[in-house]
Amino acid sequence: MTVWFATSNPHKQQELAAILHGHSVKIPSEVGIAFAPEENGVTFIDNVLIKAKALYRLVHAPVIADDSGLCVDALNGRPGVHSARYGSEHSVNLSSEERNALLLKELAKNPLRTARFVCAMSLMLSEDRFFIVQETLEGELCWTASGTGGFGYDPILYLPSMSRTVAELSEVEKNLISHRGKAGRAIRQILETLALP
Repeated sequence: MTVWFATSNPHKQQELAAILHGHSVKIPSEVGIAFAPEENGVTFIDNVLIKAKALYRLVHAPVIADDSGLCVDALNGRPGVHSARYGSEHSVNLSSEERNALLLKELAKNPLRTARFVCAMSLMLSEDRFFIVQETLEGELCWTASGTGGFGYDPILYLPSMSRTVAELSEVEKNLISHRGKAGRAIRQILETLALP
Protein backbone atom coordinates (compact mmCIF):
# COMPACT_ATOMS: atom_id res chain seq x y z
CA MET A 1 0.00 0.00 0.00
CA THR A 2 0.95 3.65 -0.22
CA VAL A 3 1.54 5.59 2.98
CA TRP A 4 2.39 9.25 3.39
CA PHE A 5 5.38 10.15 5.53
CA ALA A 6 5.13 13.45 7.39
CA THR A 7 8.62 14.73 6.64
CA SER A 8 10.55 16.84 4.18
CA ASN A 9 13.75 14.89 4.90
CA PRO A 10 14.65 12.58 1.98
CA HIS A 11 17.16 10.67 4.17
CA LYS A 12 14.34 9.69 6.51
CA GLN A 13 12.14 8.78 3.54
CA GLN A 14 14.85 6.44 2.19
CA GLU A 15 15.31 4.80 5.59
CA LEU A 16 11.59 4.26 6.09
CA ALA A 17 11.10 2.94 2.55
CA ALA A 18 13.81 0.32 3.21
CA ILE A 19 12.19 -0.64 6.51
CA LEU A 20 8.67 -0.82 5.04
CA HIS A 21 9.81 -2.77 1.97
CA GLY A 22 6.79 -3.70 -0.11
CA HIS A 23 4.99 -0.47 0.76
CA SER A 24 5.30 2.81 -1.14
CA VAL A 25 6.38 5.81 0.94
CA LYS A 26 5.49 9.29 -0.34
CA ILE A 27 6.44 12.66 1.13
CA PRO A 28 4.50 15.92 0.66
CA SER A 29 7.18 17.69 -1.39
CA GLU A 30 6.94 15.02 -4.10
CA VAL A 31 3.51 16.33 -5.07
CA GLY A 32 4.09 20.01 -4.30
CA ILE A 33 2.44 20.03 -0.87
CA ALA A 34 3.92 22.68 1.43
CA PHE A 35 4.33 20.96 4.79
CA ALA A 36 5.98 22.60 7.79
CA PRO A 37 3.84 22.27 10.93
CA GLU A 38 5.13 23.91 14.08
CA GLU A 39 6.67 21.19 16.22
CA ASN A 40 6.12 22.74 19.62
CA GLY A 41 5.44 19.60 21.64
CA VAL A 42 7.16 18.80 24.91
CA THR A 43 7.73 15.14 24.03
CA PHE A 44 8.54 13.16 20.90
CA ILE A 45 5.02 11.72 20.97
CA ASP A 46 3.50 15.22 21.12
CA ASN A 47 5.40 16.18 17.97
CA VAL A 48 4.50 12.95 16.18
CA LEU A 49 0.81 13.64 16.65
CA ILE A 50 1.18 17.27 15.54
CA LYS A 51 2.84 16.16 12.29
CA ALA A 52 0.57 13.18 11.64
CA LYS A 53 -2.64 15.15 12.12
CA ALA A 54 -1.38 18.05 10.00
CA LEU A 55 -0.55 15.80 7.05
CA TYR A 56 -3.64 13.61 7.45
CA ARG A 57 -5.81 16.74 7.12
CA LEU A 58 -4.11 17.43 3.77
CA VAL A 59 -4.10 13.94 2.21
CA HIS A 60 -6.93 12.03 3.98
CA ALA A 61 -4.96 8.80 3.64
CA PRO A 62 -2.78 6.69 5.97
CA VAL A 63 0.07 8.77 7.38
CA ILE A 64 3.24 7.79 9.19
CA ALA A 65 4.99 10.44 11.25
CA ASP A 66 8.12 10.23 13.30
CA ASP A 67 9.96 12.49 15.67
CA SER A 68 13.42 11.61 16.78
CA GLY A 69 16.39 13.08 18.50
CA LEU A 70 19.43 12.55 20.64
CA CYS A 71 19.01 12.48 24.44
CA VAL A 72 22.23 13.00 26.39
CA ASP A 73 22.28 11.98 30.06
CA ALA A 74 24.93 14.53 31.08
CA LEU A 75 22.74 17.28 29.60
CA ASN A 76 19.57 16.13 31.38
CA GLY A 77 18.17 14.68 28.16
CA ARG A 78 19.03 17.59 25.89
CA PRO A 79 18.91 18.25 23.00
CA GLY A 80 15.93 15.85 22.90
CA VAL A 81 12.95 17.20 20.96
CA HIS A 82 15.09 20.19 19.98
CA SER A 83 17.79 18.04 18.32
CA ALA A 84 17.25 19.44 14.82
CA ARG A 85 17.33 23.00 16.16
CA TYR A 86 20.07 22.55 18.75
CA GLY A 87 22.39 25.54 18.85
CA SER A 88 20.33 27.53 16.37
CA GLU A 89 19.58 31.09 17.31
CA HIS A 90 17.83 33.92 15.51
CA SER A 91 16.48 31.50 12.85
CA VAL A 92 20.00 30.58 11.70
CA ASN A 93 20.16 26.78 11.47
CA LEU A 94 23.48 25.07 12.10
CA SER A 95 24.71 22.31 9.82
CA SER A 96 24.90 18.77 11.21
CA GLU A 97 28.66 19.10 11.55
CA GLU A 98 28.29 22.37 13.46
CA ARG A 99 25.68 20.86 15.81
CA ASN A 100 27.89 17.84 16.47
CA ALA A 101 30.90 20.04 17.22
CA LEU A 102 28.84 22.25 19.52
CA LEU A 103 27.45 19.28 21.44
CA LEU A 104 30.90 17.75 21.96
CA LYS A 105 32.21 21.15 23.06
CA GLU A 106 29.37 21.52 25.56
CA LEU A 107 30.11 18.09 27.01
CA ALA A 108 33.83 18.93 27.13
CA LYS A 109 35.62 16.36 29.31
CA ASN A 110 32.52 15.18 31.16
CA PRO A 111 33.10 11.44 31.76
CA LEU A 112 29.36 10.70 31.61
CA ARG A 113 28.95 9.96 27.89
CA THR A 114 25.81 7.79 27.81
CA ALA A 115 23.20 8.90 25.30
CA ARG A 116 20.52 7.47 23.06
CA PHE A 117 18.64 8.13 19.90
CA VAL A 118 14.88 8.12 20.51
CA CYS A 119 12.25 7.68 17.83
CA ALA A 120 8.52 7.99 18.32
CA MET A 121 6.50 6.89 15.30
CA SER A 122 2.80 6.86 14.57
CA LEU A 123 0.53 5.36 11.98
CA MET A 124 -2.58 7.52 11.60
CA LEU A 125 -5.57 6.01 9.84
CA SER A 126 -7.93 8.80 10.91
CA GLU A 127 -7.67 11.60 13.46
CA ASP A 128 -9.32 9.30 15.99
CA ARG A 129 -7.60 6.04 15.04
CA PHE A 130 -3.84 5.80 15.31
CA PHE A 131 -1.00 3.71 16.69
CA ILE A 132 2.18 4.97 18.37
CA VAL A 133 5.48 3.24 19.19
CA GLN A 134 8.67 4.61 20.70
CA GLU A 135 12.11 2.98 20.47
CA THR A 136 15.72 3.80 21.34
CA LEU A 137 19.28 3.10 20.23
CA GLU A 138 21.63 3.23 23.22
CA GLY A 139 25.23 4.36 22.92
CA GLU A 140 27.94 6.70 24.14
CA LEU A 141 29.09 10.04 22.80
CA CYS A 142 32.51 10.03 21.15
CA TRP A 143 35.27 12.48 21.88
CA THR A 144 35.51 13.26 18.17
CA ALA A 145 33.20 12.58 15.24
CA SER A 146 33.89 9.52 13.12
CA GLY A 147 32.33 8.07 9.97
CA THR A 148 30.69 9.40 6.84
CA GLY A 149 27.47 7.39 6.65
CA GLY A 150 24.04 8.28 7.94
CA PHE A 151 23.18 11.85 8.87
CA GLY A 152 22.62 14.15 11.83
CA TYR A 153 24.28 13.00 15.04
CA ASP A 154 25.30 9.58 13.64
CA PRO A 155 29.06 10.40 13.60
CA ILE A 156 29.16 11.12 17.35
CA LEU A 157 27.11 8.23 18.80
CA TYR A 158 29.42 5.29 19.45
CA LEU A 159 27.99 1.78 19.85
CA PRO A 160 30.23 -0.25 22.22
CA SER A 161 28.65 -3.55 21.13
CA MET A 162 29.72 -2.89 17.52
CA SER A 163 32.92 -0.88 18.22
CA ARG A 164 31.79 1.73 15.69
CA THR A 165 29.79 4.91 15.48
CA VAL A 166 26.37 4.86 13.82
CA ALA A 167 27.95 6.73 10.89
CA GLU A 168 30.38 3.82 10.39
CA LEU A 169 27.60 1.27 9.91
CA SER A 170 26.28 0.17 6.56
CA GLU A 171 22.71 1.17 5.76
CA VAL A 172 21.58 -2.44 6.31
CA GLU A 173 23.35 -2.65 9.69
CA LYS A 174 21.91 0.67 10.80
CA ASN A 175 18.34 -0.25 9.86
CA LEU A 176 18.60 -3.50 11.83
CA ILE A 177 19.43 -1.81 15.14
CA SER A 178 18.42 1.84 14.88
CA HIS A 179 15.67 3.54 16.85
CA ARG A 180 13.87 4.32 13.57
CA GLY A 181 14.38 0.78 12.30
CA LYS A 182 12.85 -0.75 15.42
CA ALA A 183 9.92 1.66 15.41
CA GLY A 184 9.41 1.24 11.66
CA ARG A 185 9.28 -2.55 11.91
CA ALA A 186 6.68 -2.29 14.66
CA ILE A 187 4.61 0.00 12.43
CA ARG A 188 5.09 -2.41 9.50
CA GLN A 189 3.72 -5.24 11.65
CA ILE A 190 0.68 -3.13 12.45
CA LEU A 191 0.16 -2.33 8.76
CA GLU A 192 0.36 -6.00 7.81
CA THR A 193 -1.94 -7.07 10.65
CA LEU A 194 -4.56 -4.55 9.57
CA ALA A 195 -4.33 -5.75 5.94
CA LEU A 196 -5.39 -2.34 4.66
CA PRO A 197 -6.18 -1.97 0.94
